[in-house]
Amino acid sequence: MRIKIPTKDSLGVVTAFYLTSKAFAHLGGKHDEIDFEFLGNKGGPYTLQTNVFASDEGGREQRHSLWFDPTIDFHTYGILWNQHQIVFYVDETPIRIFKNKSNKGVSFPSNQMHVTVSIWNGEPWASNGKKIDWKQAPFLAQFQMFNIHGCQSHNPRKYDCYSPHLWWNGMKYWELNPQQQREYEDVRRIHLLYDYCSDRGQLHKECQIR
Repeated sequence: MRIKIPTKDSLGVVTAFYLTSKAFAHLGGKHDEIDFEFLGNKGGPYTLQTNVFASDEGGREQRHSLWFDPTIDFHTYGILWNQHQIVFYVDETPIRIFKNKSNKGVSFPSNQMHVTVSIWNGEPWASNGKKIDWKQAPFLAQFQMFNIHGCQSHNPRKYDCYSPHLWWNGMKYWELNPQQQREYEDVRRIHLLYDYCSDRGQLHKECQIR
């Protein structure tokens, strides 16, 4: 998905692109979700927040400073999701990895999802307690060139979606390659602002597993 976020003073305005599932009855109404959330600001710098929900267990926020102005031009934001890992990409650079550790008791998204985009009022948490300046409205977010490769949601045989014949399940997508790993480590070192594992890691088993 290519996205350009509002250009005006948009402090408190959140632009979002995410995958979300229905709340399935057999899971007690719980849902899965994989989020990109752009936090508006007064001219930058701009912060990108990502989150992962599995069986309604969220609170896995990471925040990164973007190394460009996302209001000036479109940039590409992508998600790789297979049974091994979830990878968040910005312009093909991996910025976050969430490994499947379900065999160690960590919840991992596994339900069919649909794509949602939105723009919404994120005060006070997205604005450090400040109010949105509604005189700047309307706030316009632009989305283009959405493309998806995925297993069809109505497929009655869920495990067909794990087939190695689907390109995203190939071994090369089970982990980052060396170049991607270097890029990922550079982003964490330079642009990572907040990681839930450093703040509330005791509440999430995946933060305690290496």
